[in-house]
Amino acid sequence: MAPEVFRQAVAALTSARPRAEIELTEVGPPKRLAPWAHALAAEANGPAGELATARLVLLYDPEGQEAWAGVLRLVVYLRAELDPELATDPLLPAVGWSWLTDALEDSGAAWTALGGTVTLTSSARFGDIAGPARSHDLELRGSWTATDAELAPHAAAFHELMASAAGLPPEGVSMLGGWSGTAHRD
Repeated sequence: MAPEVFRQAVAALTSARPRAEIELTEVGPPKRLAPWAHALAAEANGPAGELATARLVLLYDPEGQEAWAGVLRLVVYLRAELDPELATDPLLPAVGWSWLTDALEDSGAAWTALGGTVTLTSSARFGDIAGPARSHDLELRGSWTATDAELAPHAAAFHELMASAAGLPPEGVSMLGGWSGTAHRD
């Protein structure tokens, strides 16, 4: 049986409900990173289909690990498809990272030892591979240590990260139909 601290952490992490556009499912966690692990997969969808996918992994090591500075570590991997115009913005990696840091700060999560990377990729498809001829993606990998077992704010931060990466409007706000994001000038 899993330790009580880990069971409480999983319960807190999974009790937070995401907004309607985000679907969560439990998936198999990695086996060798910590004695106890739990993982969630997330998918954010919009009117045109999938906008972003992610995984959130909770690691628990009762002995702690030096690099963690604690016993509960959260790891996120996120991928979001980008519009070609955004993909060339030199500030995009910093903006992508701010999605995570802002979400953690805004949620009230207690954390330390935050680190990670933001990678931009551009792919061209050839031959029989289905999909658009070109695609541009942002990948964010991050991890941080929860300084207490109350993980509901961390779950809220994960949901907010997904919404930001997917470009979803704030909850309760509807996008005007037909708006393309470009201004018309006469």
